[in-house]
Amino acid sequence: MTIAEIAVSAEATIVVGDREQHEVAYGFASDLMSDVLTVMQDNVLLITGLANVQTIRTAIMADISAILIVRNKRATQDMRHAAHEGGIVLLETEFSMFRASGILYDAGLLAVF
Repeated sequence: MTIAEIAVSAEATIVVGDREQHEVAYGFASDLMSDVLTVMQDNVLLITGLANVQTIRTAIMADISAILIVRNKRATQDMRHAAHEGGIVLLETEFSMFRASGILYDAGLLAVF
């Protein structure tokens, strides 16, 4: 799926990154960054409600290229800056993690595990 397709499906706003045609194939939903570090897949969208700069740092370490922040949480300025510097696309949605994950899975995003 492209970032643009994810944004439409999850009714999300792209807050960092202009790579709307960037492709992700897999989704991983977690608020536990230690679990995120176990992901060994490429082209992953992280779906999380954890809205702090540690999320961005973890995504960089795990080579995750896109993050969808759920539950109507907003990225901080530090998060936006770190995502921009790390080349990570950052999106926000009002949807719950469960709803966003289900919609994106139904739209064709594959599960990591």
